[in-house]
Amino acid sequence: MKLATLRVNGGTRAVRLDGDLLVDLGYDDLGALFAQDEWPTIAATATGETWPAEGADLAAVVPNPSKVICVGHNYTNHIKEMGRELPSYPTLFTKFADTLIGPNDRIVKPAETDALDWEVELVVIVGKPVRRATEDEAAAAIAGFTVMNDVSVRDWQFRTIEWTQGKIWDSSTPVGPYVVTPDEVGGVRPALEVKTVVDGQVMQHDDTGTLLFDPVHLMQYISTVIRLNPGDMIATGTPAGVGHAREPKVHLVGGETVVTEIAGLGACTNQVVKES
Repeated sequence: MKLATLRVNGGTRAVRLDGDLLVDLGYDDLGALFAQDEWPTIAATATGETWPAEGADLAAVVPNPSKVICVGHNYTNHIKEMGRELPSYPTLFTKFADTLIGPNDRIVKPAETDALDWEVELVVIVGKPVRRATEDEAAAAIAGFTVMNDVSVRDWQFRTIEWTQGKIWDSSTPVGPYVVTPDEVGGVRPALEVKTVVDGQVMQHDDTGTLLFDPVHLMQYISTVIRLNPGDMIATGTPAGVGHAREPKVHLVGGETVVTEIAGLGACTNQVVKES
């Protein structure tokens, strides 16, 4: 299944993609849907109101997750381009719901930076509560996958050895367009082509099968530290090709169109605009 959160009639609705239609699932958003124990059955059988998928105004797939856990240094090529050693454990940082925007919303370049960058990421969506998950429990807790552009404010990110202040800018992070269930992408450890295209030029190109720490491992590891709730997100890291690692460096200045795409999941397509 492909599931989304649709903006409609001044609010949002959880929907399922059926051909060229979006079908109402009976809940305000996917976070509310995933909180139901039988959400897969509900999502598969709902027959609510429909809307055209073409031109739909999609919100972030889960607009208000209780947490967004991000992983740094998880593609070998990206680790090398940043001049670091392969880590023994996942490198974790956090985002907040206020950073999230829809998959086709504008990315507003903050006035405070001249070092705005892109990062395409595979995102794991949690489908049931887990704490200290076994491997089987972790696999069973994966509701599906989606796409994130972890837009990064590099000059603020590298002000200190801790990255968070470069990663949590308000309304900066596109997520979507759909949550795609594992059965449609080869299971809970998918090997999917991943890329970023800026104004028609391919900047990042890799395969999620080369992740150092795969989705199941990350679910186990993170749930050892903190409970994971339905609708929570785990962003699994970005491959080589970020603008800040290039020589000369390439940053987003406004006016660009950035497409972050993962095969089988879809793409976030966002225009960068200067903050007014």
